[in-house]
Amino acid sequence: MWIADNWSDYQVIDCSKGEKLERWGDYLLVRPDPQVIWNTPQNHQGWQHPNARYHRSARGGGEWEFLKLPQQWTIHYHELIFNLKPFSFKHTGLFPEQAVNWDWCQAKIRNAGHPVKVLNLFAYTGGATLAAAQAGAAVTHVDASKGMVGWAKENAVSSGLGKAPIRWLVDDCVKFAEREIRRGNHYDAIIMDPPSYGRGPKGEIWKIEDSIHPLIHLCVQLLSEKPLFFLINSYTTGLAPAVLAYLLSTEIYPRFGGKVQADEIGLPVRESGLILPCGASGRWEI
Repeated sequence: MWIADNWSDYQVIDCSKGEKLERWGDYLLVRPDPQVIWNTPQNHQGWQHPNARYHRSARGGGEWEFLKLPQQWTIHYHELIFNLKPFSFKHTGLFPEQAVNWDWCQAKIRNAGHPVKVLNLFAYTGGATLAAAQAGAAVTHVDASKGMVGWAKENAVSSGLGKAPIRWLVDDCVKFAEREIRRGNHYDAIIMDPPSYGRGPKGEIWKIEDSIHPLIHLCVQLLSEKPLFFLINSYTTGLAPAVLAYLLSTEIYPRFGGKVQADEIGLPVRESGLILPCGASGRWEI
């Protein structure tokens, strides 16, 4: 498992009974987590006195209970600064487990020995975008949500990357890739974090089981002659790391060689010393 264990401003304190107790900077949040199917004692006082708790509804969705939490606050990951706020379906605008992939991408970019162009698809609030830009890459950031792209820009400014070479685009990722192929553009590295299900800005339907393989096939055509890496993240239940490895091995390896790896990503849990699984990633590198 690849573990995001370099945080100082974030921590999973404990997890039990379908929930996790987390520290986000100075604030404690309790949020549901489908992986937490065990019932261990909730002894940490944060369980009884969090700053906010998200209550899952039996009808789907849910709502926040705010006890003492500002509308927005920030946390740091090394030099990167992220603006957080509680919003729909339990999220805060950041997936801390992805830091293990940010570190990997930054090392690849810094060790490349040449300028690197990165394409980040389904780029959300810009964690991977900012990590790549901070390492010296020129990044094209694509997401179908105008609000998420705006949030990512705020994070860039907060991180001192407001003038970094980042191209911000609100677009359907598949249609953007198709246009980039026609335009003859190429990238040295591609990152994608596709949702299980979603809609593009014009109502385009995305279902990962049907759409991920065709998108990877498209994106291989966008790679430069000597590409650096290709990273896929997935939170889709049932999509094993081996599936991501197979997709990369059949689409990218035959053309470029290199190495393919895939594994779960996770976060350390302070109270138990165990690792909470948080999705899967597949990595191709030269």
